[in-house]
Amino acid sequence: MKQLKSRSQDLRSLFENNITIEYVAEPLKAMPADAEVTEVLHWMQAQNFDVIGVETGDIISGYVERSSLIQGNGKCGDYQRVFHPKELIAISTPLIKLLPILQQTPRLFVLDCNQVSGIVTCGDLQKAPARMLFFGLVTLLEMNLLRLVRIYYPQDSWQKVLKPERLEVAQRLWRESQERNEATDLLDYLQFCDKRELILNQPELLQQLGLKSKRFGERFLKSAEQLRNRLAHAQNLVSGSSWTELISLAEAMETLLILCEEVE
Repeated sequence: MKQLKSRSQDLRSLFENNITIEYVAEPLKAMPADAEVTEVLHWMQAQNFDVIGVETGDIISGYVERSSLIQGNGKCGDYQRVFHPKELIAISTPLIKLLPILQQTPRLFVLDCNQVSGIVTCGDLQKAPARMLFFGLVTLLEMNLLRLVRIYYPQDSWQKVLKPERLEVAQRLWRESQERNEATDLLDYLQFCDKRELILNQPELLQQLGLKSKRFGERFLKSAEQLRNRLAHAQNLVSGSSWTELISLAEAMETLLILCEEVE
């Protein structure tokens, strides 16, 4: 039990101290402030950029949005917008702390040595470091669900609750592992959906885990399972969803993980 909690704390420590937005941010492309608007617009359209930096000397002093240049003329700098403090984020910011910020804004400009050098958007959460974070959360959550099943269903009492066809699946997987001389506990061969059903069958656990109802818990845990499947198959993380929903799900999983760890 303590080892599992340690793994969760190690994951948080990893993403709070070692994995920063440096690993997902992109360099901010920029054009000189005296560049012609028509030239800049054509280049942005060719590169499919919605926003670029504006260079004054050797410094990126602001940015322009492609939409503001349409039908425009003159110099790029005439349409420059100044970086607002709320749009800036340090390159050393932990990746895990980026998620709630991206819920409030479509993009952030990255500060490195007090100079804007990069940009990060929700789309960058498709990259491997962010996927590692999401997968770590959902994996630890599933491990904790199994830990709770062991606590609340002593002496294999869970077998009487699980649907016969689901029990058969676990037993088949267990037997196959036995043949390879790899078998451990039958419980280790339960799938995410099995753990979900067993947890939701315990009213006391619903209350302790802050799940408003069995139906609410089922919807939430199914969403977590769907995210796990998209991650496992390298699929688009927001297929059939949105970035706001995904980030909210990640935050809710982290909260549930903490509550799971408090159950002894």
